[in-house]
Amino acid sequence: MTQESHGLKRVLGRTDIMTLAFGTMVGWAWVMLSGFWIKEAGVLGSLTAFGIGAILCICVGLTYAELTAALPLAGGEMVYTYRALGQGFSWFVGWAISFAYIGVAAWEGIALATAIDYIFPIPQIGYLWSVAGYSVYASWSVIGMVAALVLLLLNHFGTRTTAIFQVMTTSFLIMIGLIFIFGGITFGDTSNMVPLFTNTKGIIAVLIMVPSMFVGFDVIPQSAEEMNLPKKQIAKVFIISIIMASLWYCLIILGISFAAPPEIRTSGIVPVADAMAYSYGSGIFGKILILGGICGIMTSWNGFMVGSTRIIFAMGRAKMLPPFFGKLHYKYKTPTGAILLVGGICIIAPLLGRNALVWFVNTSAFASVLSYLMVAVSFLLLRIREPDLERPFKVKYGKFIGIVVVIFSVSFLVFYTPAGGVSLKWPNEWLLILIWAFIGIFFALWAKGSYQKVTKQERENLVFGEEYSRKEFTDE
Repeated sequence: MTQESHGLKRVLGRTDIMTLAFGTMVGWAWVMLSGFWIKEAGVLGSLTAFGIGAILCICVGLTYAELTAALPLAGGEMVYTYRALGQGFSWFVGWAISFAYIGVAAWEGIALATAIDYIFPIPQIGYLWSVAGYSVYASWSVIGMVAALVLLLLNHFGTRTTAIFQVMTTSFLIMIGLIFIFGGITFGDTSNMVPLFTNTKGIIAVLIMVPSMFVGFDVIPQSAEEMNLPKKQIAKVFIISIIMASLWYCLIILGISFAAPPEIRTSGIVPVADAMAYSYGSGIFGKILILGGICGIMTSWNGFMVGSTRIIFAMGRAKMLPPFFGKLHYKYKTPTGAILLVGGICIIAPLLGRNALVWFVNTSAFASVLSYLMVAVSFLLLRIREPDLERPFKVKYGKFIGIVVVIFSVSFLVFYTPAGGVSLKWPNEWLLILIWAFIGIFFALWAKGSYQKVTKQERENLVFGEEYSRKEFTDE
């Protein structure tokens, strides 16, 4: 099987990839959570947390950049881990990172309803049930459900369509964000920048959320087979997109801390919009900010749809998931089965209510850090086992960078346990993880029953294609 016969079309240019990564990273969380970050950690505490997170993500990005340039295949983490650690770890990482992507994508419908309600209040019609103390209404849920259906169709009709959509919405998002930052710094006051620090626990509470804020740069390897870009340029796109997102979050923290006093940025439902309205002295500006936030919702949602569907497709193509997931649409060359699964979850998710936002953020961060750890281990092992693997981009001091990522990732994972002091909550957050694990086991057993025996040579070709398969596994 040749690389071209894998079927995905090479239609993504540099701008497409950059906006895909940046737009996916920034999303909507900065609108909803920046006030919370300052409340928990303080202004400088939040900047410290994001600074540490940015350094980690740049290091992670370097390992991804080397591996993606060497193995530019859909599936990203799953592909690298298969190469270094074998099928079992590969399946685990692929399923974990798909959960990270889907987890963030799933609450975008909830976020969209919240954003629209700020501009045009949505009547609470059709009470359904209460989830964790939040009343879920049909009038709210249907907004997110319809938007999820629209994005499902957008992704179905081709990668080029999603790329154009991403460029347009990301451009508008950046423009609105810059207006907010300008207003906050120009019309705000340094007396609003309190507290500067809270305590170590508060900084850790923000720090464990940071990985989910940067989840998005790693959609680049998921789209590797669709890039029309020299392999060496992939590394630059990785690093530039992470630096851009880091600056964005830091500027937003500074902007909201200047713009309004604590009682304004913590009392409302949408803190950044309230802060912008306060700094400009008009509620109209709060609504304008929300329009930018809506674009952020759509860029993030679209990016995670692309990332999650590509890795599920790659797992299906490698016969690790049922056959339905490994097929492309005959005309649009998009992974129909994966799009239906991810889109279906996004359609259902608004029924969980607004409190699910934090659950999805925390569990997605946990799954992302697990994946980063496995990629770093794979990076180090491949440096030892395949020194002659063609690496169009090679990280300087690669062993040191890889070890740093392993240490950081393990440290972050400890934070999610009771020993770290800020663990994932039972039942809501751990229940989401367990449900996804059971779904994965069900699909794995289904795939095993469907394919019976898959030889190592066959799996090698399915994962890597002829161009990147190892010689010892190639059929004679």
